[in-house]
Amino acid sequence: MNLNGRNAIISGANQGLGFEIAKRFVMDGANVMLCARNADSLFKAQKELQALGQSGKIYAKPTDVSQLNEIEALVAEAAKQMGNIDILVANAAVYGPKGPIEEIDWQEWSDAIDINLKGTVLQCRAVLPLMKKQGQGKIIILSGGGATKPMPNLSAYAASKAAVVRFAETLSEEVADFGIDVNTVAPGALNTRLLDEVLEAGPEKVGQQFYDQAIKQRDSGGTPLSTGANLCSFLAGKESNGITGKLISAVWDPWKKLPDLINELKKSDIYTLRRIIPEDRGQNWN
Repeated sequence: MNLNGRNAIISGANQGLGFEIAKRFVMDGANVMLCARNADSLFKAQKELQALGQSGKIYAKPTDVSQLNEIEALVAEAAKQMGNIDILVANAAVYGPKGPIEEIDWQEWSDAIDINLKGTVLQCRAVLPLMKKQGQGKIIILSGGGATKPMPNLSAYAASKAAVVRFAETLSEEVADFGIDVNTVAPGALNTRLLDEVLEAGPEKVGQQFYDQAIKQRDSGGTPLSTGANLCSFLAGKESNGITGKLISAVWDPWKKLPDLINELKKSDIYTLRRIIPEDRGQNWN
């Protein structure tokens, strides 16, 4: 997976999966612009990546992805420092409030939508003029369990993650004529700060079943961060050209084989969100 000379913006890159993706990109030869809200941890992450001794340039700019002016400033700085922007990894996200919808703080719920959904859209809007002008680009959006199943007591997270997947599917068709691929990634069950939040909240807020799953995940070690990072690097490289509009699981899908299946992918709704009808389950209710 060769990203030599490629230029990437990675949001939420100060810790967890975002940092692991940035590390993978740097090791694969990319230049990266890191962003996150916490300046201290962001610049610490920048120094750690610089210490790897790779040839790529590593920049960092504190950014709140929910704020239009900050996103525009980020992209302008990235373009100034790196020239072309070949890759966007929209990773920044929060769980938001935990608990029944009628009991949680409404502003916290709305803020989570602003970061997870609107922040993702803002990042894409900001880089698209540059990508369209250069006739190529890769947009990678991080999804999560909320995209494909209900998540009681975490409704802001679940709703926003389902929304970004459908946004990516829609955007992929909007930009198909410009050589821009848009995909979402399900990285697996990760032991990051989000898991810590669930454990801290306890079963009273997140539900006993979800809490028990979190305990089991913590004890088992979860999915390695490198699994999702490797898939992101694959989707950022030229080998994946033409794979677009898909939600791909880093854990379960044979993504390394997808270049050989490109014609089948383009003609099907495999790896997309779709409504299940009775006939899909062997039932005839008409």
